[in-house]
Amino acid sequence: MEQLIEFAGNHFLLSGIWLALVAMLVYSFISSMTSKVKEVNTHEMTQLINKEDAVVLDTRQAKDFKAGRIINAQQIKPEEIREKNFTKLEKFKDTPIIVVCAMGNSARGVASSMTKNGFNKVFVLKGGMNAWQSAGLPISR
Repeated sequence: MEQLIEFAGNHFLLSGIWLALVAMLVYSFISSMTSKVKEVNTHEMTQLINKEDAVVLDTRQAKDFKAGRIINAQQIKPEEIREKNFTKLEKFKDTPIIVVCAMGNSARGVASSMTKNGFNKVFVLKGGMNAWQSAGLPISR
Protein backbone atom coordinates (compact mmCIF):
# COMPACT_ATOMS: atom_id res chain seq x y z
CA MET A 1 0.00 0.00 0.00
CA GLU A 2 2.88 2.35 0.77
CA GLN A 3 4.33 1.73 -2.66
CA LEU A 4 1.01 2.59 -4.27
CA ILE A 5 0.83 5.90 -2.39
CA GLU A 6 4.45 6.65 -3.23
CA PHE A 7 3.84 5.86 -6.91
CA ALA A 8 0.73 8.08 -6.97
CA GLY A 9 2.73 10.91 -5.36
CA ASN A 10 5.60 10.56 -7.82
CA HIS A 11 3.42 10.09 -10.91
CA PHE A 12 0.52 12.40 -10.31
CA LEU A 13 -0.46 12.68 -14.01
CA LEU A 14 -0.49 8.90 -14.58
CA SER A 15 -2.48 8.35 -11.39
CA GLY A 16 -5.01 10.99 -12.45
CA ILE A 17 -5.42 9.40 -15.88
CA TRP A 18 -5.86 5.98 -14.28
CA LEU A 19 -8.54 7.30 -11.91
CA ALA A 20 -10.34 9.01 -14.79
CA LEU A 21 -10.35 5.77 -16.79
CA VAL A 22 -11.72 3.81 -13.85
CA ALA A 23 -14.43 6.43 -13.31
CA MET A 24 -15.40 6.31 -17.01
CA LEU A 25 -15.53 2.51 -16.92
CA VAL A 26 -17.76 2.50 -13.85
CA TYR A 27 -20.02 5.19 -15.37
CA SER A 28 -20.29 3.22 -18.62
CA PHE A 29 -21.20 0.03 -16.77
CA ILE A 30 -23.80 1.71 -14.56
CA SER A 31 -25.38 3.73 -17.37
CA SER A 32 -25.76 0.66 -19.58
CA MET A 33 -27.41 -1.24 -16.72
CA THR A 34 -29.90 1.57 -15.99
CA SER A 35 -30.57 2.57 -19.60
CA LYS A 36 -33.95 1.92 -21.17
CA VAL A 37 -32.08 0.88 -24.31
CA LYS A 38 -30.84 -2.70 -24.14
CA GLU A 39 -28.26 -4.37 -26.33
CA VAL A 40 -29.15 -7.59 -28.09
CA ASN A 41 -26.89 -10.08 -29.83
CA THR A 42 -27.61 -11.54 -33.26
CA HIS A 43 -29.50 -14.54 -31.85
CA GLU A 44 -31.73 -12.35 -29.65
CA MET A 45 -32.31 -10.06 -32.62
CA THR A 46 -33.49 -12.89 -34.87
CA GLN A 47 -35.83 -14.01 -32.06
CA LEU A 48 -37.30 -10.50 -31.82
CA ILE A 49 -37.75 -10.34 -35.59
CA ASN A 50 -39.32 -13.78 -35.89
CA LYS A 51 -41.52 -13.81 -32.78
CA GLU A 52 -42.43 -10.14 -32.25
CA ASP A 53 -42.13 -8.72 -35.78
CA ALA A 54 -39.40 -6.32 -34.72
CA VAL A 55 -38.48 -3.49 -37.06
CA VAL A 56 -34.82 -3.12 -38.02
CA LEU A 57 -33.69 0.49 -38.33
CA ASP A 58 -30.36 0.98 -40.13
CA THR A 59 -28.52 4.23 -39.33
CA ARG A 60 -25.60 3.77 -41.73
CA GLN A 61 -24.87 5.98 -44.73
CA ALA A 62 -26.90 5.36 -47.91
CA LYS A 63 -23.96 3.81 -49.80
CA ASP A 64 -23.32 1.31 -46.98
CA PHE A 65 -27.03 0.55 -46.73
CA LYS A 66 -27.24 -0.16 -50.48
CA ALA A 67 -24.10 -2.31 -50.37
CA GLY A 68 -25.74 -4.73 -47.93
CA ARG A 69 -28.38 -4.57 -45.24
CA ILE A 70 -30.37 -6.82 -42.98
CA ILE A 71 -33.41 -8.14 -44.84
CA ASN A 72 -36.41 -5.76 -44.52
CA ALA A 73 -34.34 -3.12 -42.71
CA GLN A 74 -35.47 0.47 -43.01
CA GLN A 75 -32.93 3.23 -43.34
CA ILE A 76 -33.07 6.46 -41.39
CA LYS A 77 -31.21 9.35 -42.96
CA PRO A 78 -28.52 11.32 -41.08
CA GLU A 79 -30.65 14.48 -41.33
CA GLU A 80 -33.55 12.72 -39.62
CA ILE A 81 -31.22 11.52 -36.87
CA ARG A 82 -29.78 15.02 -36.31
CA GLU A 83 -33.25 16.55 -36.19
CA LYS A 84 -34.58 13.63 -34.10
CA ASN A 85 -37.31 13.27 -36.71
CA PHE A 86 -38.85 9.84 -36.16
CA THR A 87 -42.28 10.62 -37.65
CA LYS A 88 -42.06 7.86 -40.27
CA LEU A 89 -41.72 5.37 -37.39
CA GLU A 90 -44.72 6.58 -35.36
CA LYS A 91 -46.77 3.51 -36.26
CA PHE A 92 -44.09 1.33 -34.62
CA LYS A 93 -44.11 3.04 -31.19
CA ASP A 94 -45.16 -0.15 -29.39
CA THR A 95 -43.30 -2.56 -31.69
CA PRO A 96 -39.75 -3.66 -30.90
CA ILE A 97 -37.28 -1.57 -32.91
CA ILE A 98 -33.67 -2.70 -33.30
CA VAL A 99 -31.27 0.09 -34.22
CA VAL A 100 -28.26 -1.02 -36.25
CA CYS A 101 -25.13 0.91 -37.20
CA ALA A 102 -21.80 -0.30 -38.57
CA MET A 103 -20.16 -1.38 -35.31
CA GLY A 104 -22.77 -0.85 -32.61
CA ASN A 105 -21.39 2.42 -31.24
CA SER A 106 -23.49 5.21 -32.74
CA ALA A 107 -26.76 3.30 -32.61
CA ARG A 108 -27.06 3.78 -28.84
CA GLY A 109 -27.45 7.56 -29.22
CA VAL A 110 -30.19 7.15 -31.82
CA ALA A 111 -31.95 4.58 -29.64
CA SER A 112 -31.79 6.90 -26.61
CA SER A 113 -33.34 9.71 -28.65
CA MET A 114 -36.09 7.37 -29.73
CA THR A 115 -36.95 6.36 -26.15
CA LYS A 116 -37.09 10.05 -25.20
CA ASN A 117 -39.57 10.50 -28.07
CA GLY A 118 -41.94 7.87 -26.72
CA PHE A 119 -40.78 4.64 -28.35
CA ASN A 120 -41.24 1.87 -25.81
CA LYS A 121 -39.18 -1.09 -27.03
CA VAL A 122 -35.89 0.07 -28.53
CA PHE A 123 -32.85 -2.19 -28.77
CA VAL A 124 -29.34 -1.88 -30.19
CA LEU A 125 -27.56 -4.67 -32.05
CA LYS A 126 -24.34 -5.35 -30.16
CA GLY A 127 -21.48 -5.17 -32.66
CA GLY A 128 -23.71 -3.66 -35.33
CA MET A 129 -23.72 -4.78 -38.94
CA ASN A 130 -20.21 -6.19 -38.50
CA ALA A 131 -21.53 -8.69 -35.93
CA TRP A 132 -24.43 -9.62 -38.20
CA GLN A 133 -22.13 -10.33 -41.15
CA SER A 134 -19.54 -12.09 -38.98
CA ALA A 135 -22.27 -14.47 -37.80
CA GLY A 136 -22.93 -15.35 -41.44
CA LEU A 137 -26.52 -14.13 -41.30
CA PRO A 138 -28.32 -13.14 -44.52
CA ILE A 139 -28.16 -9.67 -46.03
CA SER A 140 -29.99 -8.18 -48.95
CA ARG A 141 -28.57 -5.87 -51.59
